[in-house]
Amino acid sequence: MKFLRFSMMDYTKMAEMTKVSDKTWASPPPGIKMDALYACMGIAFPDQPPNTMVSISVVEAESAESLAAVSYPLMQAGASIWAVPVLDVPVAGAAELEKKYRS
Repeated sequence: MKFLRFSMMDYTKMAEMTKVSDKTWASPPPGIKMDALYACMGIAFPDQPPNTMVSISVVEAESAESLAAVSYPLMQAGASIWAVPVLDVPVAGAAELEKKYRS
């Protein structure tokens, strides 16, 4: 299952966060892989506190346990993380997909 995984942290913790993230993803647990990672270059959300860094990753996880295994170390280091399940929708095939789920 694919997830958009949002991570928010105070910029003063970035050095620690990048070390934890690099260590976690150097040998990720079975059942998870990161497809993409993006760092927001501006304020990502309304009312976001100043100097808050936001990253968004696209992650494929087979279980809640594998998702937790890569999220928990960053949460321990001070990041706020949430994962949103997403559905792949073909660029030129959204109507067909909607029809499939409607019937």
